[in-house]
Amino acid sequence: MTTISAVSVFCGSRLGDPPAYRAAAEELGSLLARRGIRLVYGGGGIGLMGILADAALAGGGLVTGVIPEFLVEHEVEKSDVTDLVVVDSMHARKTRMFELTDGCIVLPGGLGTLDEAIEVITWKQLRLHDKPVVVVNTDGFWEPFLALVEAVIGGGFAHPDVRGLFTVVDRVDQALPALEAAPEANPEVLTSHL
Repeated sequence: MTTISAVSVFCGSRLGDPPAYRAAAEELGSLLARRGIRLVYGGGGIGLMGILADAALAGGGLVTGVIPEFLVEHEVEKSDVTDLVVVDSMHARKTRMFELTDGCIVLPGGLGTLDEAIEVITWKQLRLHDKPVVVVNTDGFWEPFLALVEAVIGGGFAHPDVRGLFTVVDRVDQALPALEAAPEANPEVLTSHL
């Protein structure tokens, strides 16, 4: 069982169309605040990121934003967070967010969110960490990603146990229990082809 005191949340800098995405971000921010778990997120004040951070702050939670300097204007940095860390690149953002937390939760988002999710899952495959990663499949948003993972496995490019590198849940209220109960990665996901 993993103890979670801080969690990275990857999500969109846009709102997305279905209201369910916004509701999920708000619910997660509130839930983290109630549980006393620090939110570490991309530092923006717009889109799902802004809703997530606002909900955590409104609930009395601690919020750390991590934003690359070149995105400060585009993502409209959220200056009222507990801590704002400005870094020099997108890679530094992901690395710093990861260093500050005990696990990762992925909500709906765009290409940046997909990049962040893939990178932390790949780091886990490479055995660079053993932190839990949970994907919240709100309204089936991540179904195409899950199909792609199956295609990678079916094409012989990954061990079937790569499925165990992350946990998929349908609802926000399932995310924290899934983080806490996440299994360790099977070493064969890295070594099976060697």
